Amino acid sequence: MASGGVADPCVKATQMDYEGKVFPLTGAYGRYNRTVVFFSWFPSFAVVLNLFSDVFFTLIPEEYHCSADPQLLPSAFLLSNFSKQGYLNLTIPYQEDTGRLSHCELYKYPPNSSDLSDNAPRERVACTRGWEYHGAAGLQSNFVTQWDLVCGDYWKIPLQHICFMMGWILGYIVLGTLCDWLGRRRTFLLSVSVSSVLGVTVCLSNSAVVFLLLRLAQGSTLAGVYVSSYISRLELCDPGHRLMVAMVSSLFGVLAELLLPGVAALCRDWPILQAVTTLPLILLLGYWCCGSVFPESPRWLLATQQVSAAKKSLQDFSSRNGCTLHDELYPGQTALTDIDSAFGEDCHPGYHTVLELRRTRVIWRNCLILSFTLFIGTGIQYCFTRNVHSFNTNFYFTYFIRVLTGALACVFICLSVNHFGRRGMLLLTAIITGLSSLLLLALTPYLRGGLVLVLSVVGLLFSQALAMLSAFFASEVLPTVVRGGCLGLVLAAGCVGMAASSLMELQNNGGYFLHHVIFASFAVLSVLCIMLLPETKRKPLPDTLKDGESQRRPALFLSHPDRDSLPLLRTRAPLSEYNPENYSRLVSATRKMMTKDTLPYRIAVPGHSPLLSDSDSTAPDNGPLRAVA
Repeated sequence: MASGGVADPCVKATQMDYEGKVFPLTGAYGRYNRTVVFFSWFPSFAVVLNLFSDVFFTLIPEEYHCSADPQLLPSAFLLSNFSKQGYLNLTIPYQEDTGRLSHCELYKYPPNSSDLSDNAPRERVACTRGWEYHGAAGLQSNFVTQWDLVCGDYWKIPLQHICFMMGWILGYIVLGTLCDWLGRRRTFLLSVSVSSVLGVTVCLSNSAVVFLLLRLAQGSTLAGVYVSSYISRLELCDPGHRLMVAMVSSLFGVLAELLLPGVAALCRDWPILQAVTTLPLILLLGYWCCGSVFPESPRWLLATQQVSAAKKSLQDFSSRNGCTLHDELYPGQTALTDIDSAFGEDCHPGYHTVLELRRTRVIWRNCLILSFTLFIGTGIQYCFTRNVHSFNTNFYFTYFIRVLTGALACVFICLSVNHFGRRGMLLLTAIITGLSSLLLLALTPYLRGGLVLVLSVVGLLFSQALAMLSAFFASEVLPTVVRGGCLGLVLAAGCVGMAASSLMELQNNGGYFLHHVIFASFAVLSVLCIMLLPETKRKPLPDTLKDGESQRRPALFLSHPDRDSLPLLRTRAPLSEYNPENYSRLVSATRKMMTKDTLPYRIAVPGHSPLLSDSDSTAPDNGPLRAVA
């Protein structure tokens, strides 16, 4: 039933096999489809560039201390000549644990004091005139240094990241649902337009609160850009190319992460970096003028029963792919006439929402399991990156380790998933992620730093593979009519996992051990949940809710029912040899051939031939043999 409340007169039409009947006649994954997929990779680059620029916006410099306040110093101190280091030694206390200058305190001397030794009477007070920053990675000024978000205001940094992730969560849910209502192209153009405007507006922020709110709004629109381009790209591919196309898109994101440190070093100030990362979004507005590089998905148009728009889109795809919509075996029969006969003239568009999942069982279960695995994959990465940072506190070391493991995760998925299947490799990545986490929890105090680093890198690699594969698996297993909203829910769960790390930083990492234990336990629990998922390798995408509900999980171990059968005594043919549609065509063609009047003789056939219809079998008998003209 469509969400609009209008009775659907063509429910049976939605059973039309798009992957088997319509898609091959439009050229399948032809030249035009490849061109559209190529242009759909650039939004991934733009979105990831804006997503991970937040790392540089909120990065705390390695060294910072209070600015000296002359009002806290005695007059004798002001009349003396000191070197810069001597001046700092007398005005700023040292931290006992690190041996560095204190980040948040100054010395306050009595007004008439003349003793400038270490034993002079003085007290420690909070910073009064701001801070001085040194050793910033990438940017010279960012969200932290612009508004002095250190010491007592440190909590605003993880709060900003949490709000940014909240924007992504809202965007995935709301704009993902709009993908199912308005279409992939309209949602994409709407998201790109608003995110470009918000990106420019962020550059003009005059306070930390304004910056936080604008980044929240921009994050929601960036989520719309990502989910709409991800779905549209997937629906233009055949089963054999879906995985490779999705992983190349992830590699475009990895490329953006690799370029980001250099871009930040060149920009130096955060408003300039924000403007540079917004520029690719502005360039994507060209897709509005050139509709052929990002067309509407014909699969979604047909699944939602927008017949006239679907026929126009299919004709456009077939002509640009250099194909016709005629069937090779039956030239008089075209895909468009099949659509007309299937849908009829009284069909009305039928749109669906994620709220309809409450009446499903399989789709809801698959969505919930993949949301859980993506939540684990993104949330547990914080545990591994923290161990990597403990091995080497240099920011770039941790950053590039995470980026390179992401690239290796893409390559690993490309080489393994099409061969071993989605479910099997998702299970493997969850097992290795859980084992790495458990080993780090149990053995970190007893292992050398190098072994801890190896376990952390392995865990980081497979946790990123778990996250990527969960998102891809969800896009394949969810039906077209609710793919946007359901995939938005899955990706929103991943953003919740990313925000969990900021919750730990909000408490000064006080709950890190508990965070690690919880996610390690979740990783072990997910192994049992993954076994309930179906396998989508080389299978068509489900289009309707009924298609999504009909998916069943394969057996845990492959069985061979005819292992002991002799070749000459095979009792049944393999399922792949039987096709009901081809069989019905064979029956029709045989009957036409046998009923032709041009034959000079009559053919005798048994009285109950399986090739004849019921009406023919009820004709009068002429003895043991019946003649057919």
